[in-house]
Amino acid sequence: MCLGIPGRVLGMVDGYGDQLALVDVAGEARKVNIGMLPEETFTAGDWVIIHMGFVVEKTDEAGADAAMAGLQLMGSGRTEDDSP
Repeated sequence: MCLGIPGRVLGMVDGYGDQLALVDVAGEARKVNIGMLPEETFTAGDWVIIHMGFVVEKTDEAGADAAMAGLQLMGSGRTEDDSP
């Protein structure tokens, strides 16, 4: 399992062999490589999971929310059983 960051596609970046997308990650636009998923198409509004600058999964909003919740849980140092 890898640590994946959710993001929302803003659009595609011209050039680079059509393998770059501009993605909103926590309010910041980042260029990420979509080349690991050549069978997928990406358009503005799509949700993706990013690892080390590469899109490793196309997901939906619920999947992105679950990924973010997991990251927040890891950052809190708590488990779900420890929550108040």
